[in-house]
Formats: sequence, structure tokens, C-alpha cells
Amino acid sequence: MGNSQSPASDPRFTAATRTFSAQELDDLRALFMSLASQSNSEGQFVTPSSFKAYFGLRDPLGGRLFHLVTQKRGDERLTFEDLVIAKGTYEKGTKNEIEEFIYELLDVNNDGIVGRSDIEDAVNTMLDDILSPKSPAPTVASHHDNVDILLNAATFAKHESGGPENQMSYEDFRSWCNFLPSVRKYLGSLLIISNAGRPRSDVPHLITMDNMDSNSVLLKKEYAWIICGCLPQHETEEWTLLYHSACNGLSFTTFLGNSSNYMGPTVLVIKDKEGYLYGGYASQPWERHGDFYGDMKSFVFQLHPKASIFRPTGANNNTQWCAANFSSDSIPNGVGFGGRIHHFGLFLSASFDQGHTFSCTTFGSPCLSKTTQINPDVIECWAVLPKESGKERPDAAKGTILERFKEDRNMLNMVGIANASE
Repeated sequence: MGNSQSPASDPRFTAATRTFSAQELDDLRALFMSLASQSNSEGQFVTPSSFKAYFGLRDPLGGRLFHLVTQKRGDERLTFEDLVIAKGTYEKGTKNEIEEFIYELLDVNNDGIVGRSDIEDAVNTMLDDILSPKSPAPTVASHHDNVDILLNAATFAKHESGGPENQMSYEDFRSWCNFLPSVRKYLGSLLIISNAGRPRSDVPHLITMDNMDSNSVLLKKEYAWIICGCLPQHETEEWTLLYHSACNGLSFTTFLGNSSNYMGPTVLVIKDKEGYLYGGYASQPWERHGDFYGDMKSFVFQLHPKASIFRPTGANNNTQWCAANFSSDSIPNGVGFGGRIHHFGLFLSASFDQGHTFSCTTFGSPCLSKTTQINPDVIECWAVLPKESGKERPDAAKGTILERFKEDRNMLNMVGIANASE
């Protein structure tokens, strides 16, 4: 068929067919015939335009992927055997096989080197797809800052032959994907059809307060996409702003009040006066404890000027902290993630006007800001609403703890806590 070898003579095709069920192979055959029909090839092959349109791919990644799945022949003809071999490697292969395929995909200039310009082109394509999914025209110029924050997490080395451009090694690529799982998720799902809820473009619908200026919101779509790389798809549907310090004041009391009627995970985002942006995903509700609590789903992150995710290492279970109205110095009042008491990975004191961030083994994270001392400028807390969640749906953040719960007599027990920690 086409220019490829026959199934009997290509051991890669034979091996790939064994990874699919009979029904899956029938489905792939039907898909191929449909795309070949659109390509006006009398059922012989699929053209690049039909291939990229069906999978919702943009150049240069779309063109590079087509070149790889057609086994670099350069004849611009995708055969059925090509499709089965590519899907078998890209979706059914081992972790190493898939990551080697993705690494080769990033060589968009096809010069045998994954250089910085290759990564910049690939990231621009990703951001176009994620931030402007309905626009076929590239908007590269507007992504400059976002490209920088993603590439700042990458490591490039000088070319061995002294070439003009720094390159990313395979090991550095794997490390980069570990810091940015959203990138790995995107690049690993390009052959999922574009209307099938593809994980590569997970961006939650962000619900803010009424009449709120969108420019005052810290959590932009591109930042939410970075965070979603560590979350299951059902937690990437819709997020609601529970607390914003510019609207609610720098108040620990209001923060607890606005988040206490929501019993699900949250995202805490901080912008400090140095201009750094970072925070943490809290898998458990913010509740008063006298010790660390939570589970291994929590993580901390940096968003600007560098984007990185730091997940639990297993070194300890000190993932989440929330203390209020304690009088002992050994139990600092405030919220935090990781590390140890007085030496947290991330901590905001109950005054909400200061905190600290140290390197910690809980997440293998560095100091998240320019210095270890935090002087917050803006603080946000978002409710992560799982799809079809049974948890109470929070209203947009407003009011103080007493205003929001004045009809709930059980909340009167928290009045002393509120007065002591504000």
C-alpha cells in the first residue's frame, strides 16, 4: 500500500498490530479510509493537510509529527501501516519509547539537534493551541513572556561540535518534562482526535467575582494550564475564585471563612513584592490543625519568572499546614506547604503580610522566590471543582467569615479564632 513495505515484510507493523485488539485495528482501518477519502487518494494514503486537520495539529509540530509517522520518507503520504506503527509506538509503547519519540518530535528544524530554537517553536505552537484554540492564525508575538517562563525551567548545553546554538539533551528533556508535566501531557497526546476531550489542552474555566477587573487576577489561563499538568482531567473543568486579597483584604480570617464551606482541593497563588509568582495545590480543605496533614497529592509550584512543578518526593508527609489561634511558638499560625515548622517550603503567617519559603525535601523544591522572606503583594485561593462534583459549589468570594456564616450557629465557635488570627 502506497510507498510502505507490505505488512508481511515490515516487522515493525507486525509487532505494532499485536498491541491492538481486533476492534481497535478495525477502528484504525476505518479512520485511515476516511482520511484517505478526504485526501482524494483512492484509499491509498493520507495527505499532510487531512492528517493535521483531523488531529487538530498546527505547524511546525504538525508537520514534524507527520514527517515522523511517515518514517521520514518525505513523500507526504501516510499509509495504513505508517498509522499503525506510529500509534503503536506513540500510544502503546514503553515509557522510554514514547519519550524518545517525543524528544525526536521536538527537532522541528529536522537538523538532528534539539536546539533552543526548536523548543521555542514547539512551545509557541503549544501556547497557540491552548490559548487560541479556535484561531488558525499563529499569535507568536504575544507568547514571548510565556515562552520564557517555560524555557527558564529547561537546561541547555553547548553543542558538542561547537555549533552556534545550545542544545537540549535527552536527559535534560526528561528533566524538563518532570518540572513541567503539562508539556509532557501535551506532547504525548497529539494523536488523540481534537474533539475527544484531549488532555493536551486542559485549561479550566476560571470563574472570578462579579465586576472584577480581569487584569487584577493572578491566575491566567496559561498558569492554570501549567498547574493542570499534575491533575486528573476531572479536576481541570472549572475553578472558582474563593479569596482575593485585593478584594477581601490581607486577612487570614476571611481566607478561612471564604474557603471553609468548600470541602475540596484548592490552589493558593501568591505574588510577592519582588514580582515572583508561586503557590501550592492543597488536596485537602484548609482546616485548623496543630500539625502537618494532607496527602501525597499536594504540590508546590513556581509560575513566574520560571515555571516549575514540585511534587512530593516521599521523604516525609509534611505536605499541608493550617494553624489558627494557637498560642505556642511551636505551632505557628498560618498556612503552608512542606518542610518543617519554622522552615516551611512555603508559609504565610496568620497576619497574611509576611511569610517564608525555604528549600525542602518534602517536594524537592528550592526557595520559590528571590529570597527566603516573603512580602505578599496579592494572594488568591481557587476552588478546584471536579466535574459533576458532589461537593458544595462555592459562590464567588465575598464578605467576612461572620457575614458569610452569620446564620450558621455552629460557626460561632470560630469567632475567637477569627479575632485572634486576623
